[in-house]
Amino acid sequence: MSVALEKMYEALGVSREVYEFGKTIEEGLKERFARIDLNAEYNQLKVVGAMQKCRVSAECFQSGTGYGYNDIGRETLESVYAEIFHTEAALVRPQITCGTHALALALSANLRPGDELLSISGKPYDTLEEVIGIRPSVGSLAEYGVTYAQVDLLPDGSFDFEGIRSAIHEKTRLIEIQRSKGYQTRPTLSVEKIAQAIAFVKSIRSDIIVMVDNCYGEFVECEEPSDYGADMVVGSLIKNPGGGLAPVGGYIAGTNECVERSAYRLTSPGLGKEVGATLGVNKDFFQGLFLAPTVVAGALKGAIFAANIYEKLGFHVVPNGTESRHDIIQAVEFGFPEGVIAFCEGIQAAAPVDSYVTPEPWAMPGYDSDVIMAAGAFVQGSSIELSADGPIKPPYAVYFQGGLTWEHAKLGILKSLQRLVEKNLVTI
Repeated sequence: MSVALEKMYEALGVSREVYEFGKTIEEGLKERFARIDLNAEYNQLKVVGAMQKCRVSAECFQSGTGYGYNDIGRETLESVYAEIFHTEAALVRPQITCGTHALALALSANLRPGDELLSISGKPYDTLEEVIGIRPSVGSLAEYGVTYAQVDLLPDGSFDFEGIRSAIHEKTRLIEIQRSKGYQTRPTLSVEKIAQAIAFVKSIRSDIIVMVDNCYGEFVECEEPSDYGADMVVGSLIKNPGGGLAPVGGYIAGTNECVERSAYRLTSPGLGKEVGATLGVNKDFFQGLFLAPTVVAGALKGAIFAANIYEKLGFHVVPNGTESRHDIIQAVEFGFPEGVIAFCEGIQAAAPVDSYVTPEPWAMPGYDSDVIMAAGAFVQGSSIELSADGPIKPPYAVYFQGGLTWEHAKLGILKSLQRLVEKNLVTI
């Protein structure tokens, strides 16, 4: 079988040299992969238990149209999300177009003119800069009189508690914590660290809303930030919780008050959660959520494999090959743009869709530099599927994530290495 497998990789453009290098790395990861499988088993049982408790039925898969009144599938799905995240309520809708939209919705719904938004995990993800108004944009929070402040993480990636204490004042209304690293090479924040930050904030002022950008973090650990008092956890369905099947959508899970305000902002004052046709996506939302724990496990294995491959080759990787994992993203810092581009070319070449396409950097909306993205996905922009991207600016780091199966993630990493070898950018 091993000979046949090697020939199959060779047929897909992976040389014997690259295959053998990857095989050696993989052999050293068996124990770690087994622990990931146990975590996936726990989360799988959590999801099944929530679906059973909320009495998911075949009727939940029916399609809503028009106003979408009395959509049993939509209402049941939101109950399932609330059960999984241990929150009072949830808003899970196809009308939420992406993670940035979900975050913008949660922020704009729960902030008022004169309020201040405080980020305590440093600079937020690039696309939120225009939402907040850090970079001027039409309709930003700044245009509506919401001010912004931030407290950077300490050099070791931990929260600056004294800085947070000093930054909180009478106008501080909502505190944002970004769990994942975004386009930074800082550590991802663990649920444990986020829990400590939430407790610290609430000890200063219990009325402050704490919102966690949970993108890329769902089901990576056995617990979520909402288990420790986050008023809102927010994410995208074309990342972890959609399991690769959700064609669009986002979620906000949290307190009744925060979710209700978000629903009124999504639809209209007076209508809220009562409207919003599901247009046939309910089954994909349920089934994707059901698959999410095992899909996330495959993506995690791919990220750890990538970390160990590129660390062995001498590159700075975040997290490193042995660190604990708190999201599915793996950063590899090349230090030169050709490395980022070649890596993405290899990921694209491993895709089941558009594998023949060569990705190129371009000026994407919402970013302050050219960005290259590799994503031959069944769902456009789905970053739970095999994908990689990065801004073409120092430190020239690429961000790898996804892979609906471990086997596909493995192929993607080997193809990325193959492309770097072919371009004489690395030697193994």
